[in-house]
Amino acid sequence: MDFNHGHSRRKRHRHAESVNPEVDVHGNDEIRRPHRFSVANLLILLLTIGLSGGAVYWLYEYQQQNAANESANVLQEQFDAARGDEAEEPDLADAADSETPAGEQAPSVPENPYSSGLPPEAATAVDEIVFSRLAELEIAPAEVCSDGVFLRRAYITTLGTIPTVEEAKQFLDDTDADKRARLIDELLERAEFADYAAMKWCDTLRVKAEFPINLWPNAAQAYHHWIRTAIDQNMPYDQFARELLTSSGSNFRTPQVNFYRAVQGKEPVTLAQAVALTFLGQRTDAWPETQLDGMSAFFSQVGFKPTGEWKEEIVFFDRRKSLEAAGEGGPLQATFPGGETVTIPPGEDPRVVFADWLTRPENDAFSRAIANRVWYWVYGRGIVEEPDDMRPDNLPVHPELLDLLSQELVDSGYDLRHLYRLILNSETFQLSCLPKSDNPHAGRYFAYFPARRLEAEVLIDAICKITGTTEVYSSIIPEPFTFLPEDQRAVALPDGSITSSFLEMFGRPARDTGLASERNDQLTAAQALHLLNSNHIRQKIQEGPGLEEFRWDDRTESMYLAILSRRPTAEEYSRTMTMGKYGATKELAWALINSDEFLFQH
Repeated sequence: MDFNHGHSRRKRHRHAESVNPEVDVHGNDEIRRPHRFSVANLLILLLTIGLSGGAVYWLYEYQQQNAANESANVLQEQFDAARGDEAEEPDLADAADSETPAGEQAPSVPENPYSSGLPPEAATAVDEIVFSRLAELEIAPAEVCSDGVFLRRAYITTLGTIPTVEEAKQFLDDTDADKRARLIDELLERAEFADYAAMKWCDTLRVKAEFPINLWPNAAQAYHHWIRTAIDQNMPYDQFARELLTSSGSNFRTPQVNFYRAVQGKEPVTLAQAVALTFLGQRTDAWPETQLDGMSAFFSQVGFKPTGEWKEEIVFFDRRKSLEAAGEGGPLQATFPGGETVTIPPGEDPRVVFADWLTRPENDAFSRAIANRVWYWVYGRGIVEEPDDMRPDNLPVHPELLDLLSQELVDSGYDLRHLYRLILNSETFQLSCLPKSDNPHAGRYFAYFPARRLEAEVLIDAICKITGTTEVYSSIIPEPFTFLPEDQRAVALPDGSITSSFLEMFGRPARDTGLASERNDQLTAAQALHLLNSNHIRQKIQEGPGLEEFRWDDRTESMYLAILSRRPTAEEYSRTMTMGKYGATKELAWALINSDEFLFQH
């Protein structure tokens, strides 16, 4: 088997028994003519596209358009085209008789693999708000997604990984009407949830040993461990924020204090900017100077001092600064972001005063910021977009929805898992990525699930999981604290400085600013070429032990379950029967891994 050539055009196979094959889904009179790329002709197609540099550039231009609303529309065209002219559907019985090896049975025609065909119903308060607004705008919501799509979406959203073959079979074969809700509860309690959520928080909190953050490896590892433990133990979010803001101690032994070190400067204004961005979702660039100075006063008495241990630093409330300030100009005057000024007497830690104000239940700026951020983590798009640019002239598309999530968080005791559970159980989250409306604002109002490329860490972890291989991660800082086990998941890397060429190429954030925009999930030409034709990916598929586990008698079904988390359609199944027995498993794996259905969260 040879993977040295290019790759076949990305495709989808979609089958829906209820669809009239003589009518185009968009209402056109002529039948949509699909690109039918037979897997049997895979090598010829690979050579053809591999010799055409223009095809790769077309792929790049094509993927660059997969943003916001257009991403789902593009996928719809691909899915519909793959379904194509069903009048030419192969004779499955003949295919099974002539091509199916002993022990492997052609499946019955499955349901549409991307949509359940069911209209959504307002199952939660989230749905009532979203669907009511869509009705006002005369935007039709998408259908509810299929079980296979939901399974994969739920795993990636909560755990940052894809399900195993056994997990996929168990869920798809379950006939319980409440199986989706049960799955959500199970996923939120798994250890991988803490790993993935910690990765998100480490992006936001700039957990990085190297320049320009310079936490140093020991502190970065300790900081990551504290963050992950807080998530695993479901620490209330208000307590999480308070500990980050008010703790004092060693950066090695009291990891929370690294919040004040994981910035590009120790000046009060820099600390205030980090606090506003992290806990209020606000960038201070456009703030009046007096507002920023007023908030900076809360952090003007943070002290830093070294110890005898190499790179250890103590972060503390410096009472000397407090007394000196009082002697020079009286008690400290500080101003909250809302405009209220407070007088802080000497000897009282201003950080505690600010934390008291920030975490008050009536301070909806705090709860709305994290509610919007969690929604962004789930959807890839915030109710306020971008999630760290909340300001008076950047209004939420669903104000009532943001208010609901904010209040739910406060009423639950700042339980972030409760917030996830509320969102994931909604029909809004479970909509198909295939829009039913051509309104250009449909995506903005969450009329369908927005498709987006898998994050770099999630993508390489999925490839390693499928192939049974591992990755090597390293840091240019030669420290003993950068030792990593062989089976290290990329989403669980404790330090932004520990990386690989794959993670760098696929847009892992540098963690220099804490901005969400640091992560780049756009598919580029270089990324496409790497997936198509690199020794890195080819060796994983050729030599990885994971693919050897798929027996011939259930190869096709197992491959689809392992890579796409669903069973193949009858058409897909019959096409794989044209492939020879030897090497076919790896060729099929390569083709599926290079499909948009695998590369995109949908």
